[in-house]
Amino acid sequence: MTAAFQIRLHRLAWLLALMLAAALVHAGAAWAHASLNATDPQDGAVVETAPQRLSLTFSEPVSPLSLRLVRPDGSSVPLDRFVVKDRTVEIEAPSDLDRGTHVLSWRVVSADGHPVGGSVVFSIGEVSANAPVSEEQIDWTVRGWLWLSKVMLYVGLFIGVGGVFARRILMPGTDAADGFIAATLLLGAVGAIVSLGFQGLDALGAQAGRVMEPVVWSTAFGTSYGSTVVAALVAFALAGGALVLKGFAAKVAAVAAWLVAGVALALSGHASAASPQWLMRPAVFLHATAIAVWIGALAPLGLALRRGQPGAVTGLRRFSRIIPAIVAMLILAGIVLAVVQVQEPAALLHTAYGQVFLAKFVLLAGLFLLAVVNRWFLTAPTEAGDPSATRRLVRAIATETFIVLLIFGVAALWRFTPPPRALAAAAAAPATTHIHTAKAMADLSVTPGRAGSVSVSAMVMTGEFGPLDAKEVAFVFANPKAGIEPFRRKAEKPGDGTWRADGVVLPLPGEWNVSVEVLISDFDIAQLDGRIEIRP
Repeated sequence: MTAAFQIRLHRLAWLLALMLAAALVHAGAAWAHASLNATDPQDGAVVETAPQRLSLTFSEPVSPLSLRLVRPDGSSVPLDRFVVKDRTVEIEAPSDLDRGTHVLSWRVVSADGHPVGGSVVFSIGEVSANAPVSEEQIDWTVRGWLWLSKVMLYVGLFIGVGGVFARRILMPGTDAADGFIAATLLLGAVGAIVSLGFQGLDALGAQAGRVMEPVVWSTAFGTSYGSTVVAALVAFALAGGALVLKGFAAKVAAVAAWLVAGVALALSGHASAASPQWLMRPAVFLHATAIAVWIGALAPLGLALRRGQPGAVTGLRRFSRIIPAIVAMLILAGIVLAVVQVQEPAALLHTAYGQVFLAKFVLLAGLFLLAVVNRWFLTAPTEAGDPSATRRLVRAIATETFIVLLIFGVAALWRFTPPPRALAAAAAAPATTHIHTAKAMADLSVTPGRAGSVSVSAMVMTGEFGPLDAKEVAFVFANPKAGIEPFRRKAEKPGDGTWRADGVVLPLPGEWNVSVEVLISDFDIAQLDGRIEIRP
């Protein structure tokens, strides 16, 4: 491998890193890992009387971190009386709500351990002349330290724990990298602890100066990422013990550390939270353990070859024999994760997650290319004792390590990007509204809740929540602000207790007027009028 080729790889890697950073500038932090599908009252609604209950319905189960209500006068009231029912957070509203505009500010953590926040604006009686404002502010210091600490964690898990596994299992006759490995384990442990603190800050939407507050750490431990950090620290402790121990005990500790490292990464994150769990968590585990074997062997192998240690060639021979199977496992698990997370090729270009994926893929392609060159052109001459080939192989391993660090940096950005599967689920989520009168009421749903061709369904009941055997039901939609006059669609009863109309076209996003016409008898008609918000 020529020096010019290695220089070109370095330049390509840096270019990809710069391109990725530019892509993330426009991404922002409004990305949600669990998306808000429906609220009661609806965002922007004006209700006649103060609600006794507020509700937030998400695309997946969540755990509330912070709920508060900003009154028309700007004062803030914490909302600590709530229950979580599946994907819905039901909140007991304060009993002394005044007329005017209120802001329900919320922050929750989803199953993947990533927080998301937002606000819902509603008015009682009338819109306030000076409505309160509640905006989520991004603390880029918190985000930056969270990213850096995640990279440190990856270094410890893959280079450190993986390096211990390589030292004790693949190349026990070398010790050139022991000091380096110990340093990466320490770096990973520090990164794990620091990342936990900044995870808590990010979860609460708090500033970096609050990092020492107990509530920050308790909040972080309450997310699934807390389990990842605990498991990672156990892996670092086992790996450190494996460096100190000798013989069979050292090997057992090394294997245990390697396995626990894989478990740590399977306990939280986008992929681990995806369905089906029986497939995704094992795929993450296999992907992580395969990476640890490959990446962990680089430093011990490169330093041992550079120093000419007697066990270096034997370690190289063992590594060369197992690496094809390790890479195959890595690729297979990676394909499974990519298919579930990305879902369709177009998402690679149109989502921030896809752009991160492409950057990582190109870096991995360069890494695979180097591995192929090393395996087929430099390994045999090095094993035969060719000093020139040995020097080139050591330089190639150093280049691989550099690319690996860039991959870690890219992969850590996934912490801030929702996978396309989550975006698709949010786009397919229905828009809902509840319309209640003394004579009848309806729970109406528009699926998907965005502009275009939709299906409209409604569960119709009496005003006292009893069964209502309607003879006919029709839906009427209008959007006066957009100049769309009312149009009527007759509903059918498919047999599941609901009334449904398919192929209804709502051409524009925004707030629509909707009426449910219920023919109770030949001489009795109930008309339920409400509003529903349709997404773009």
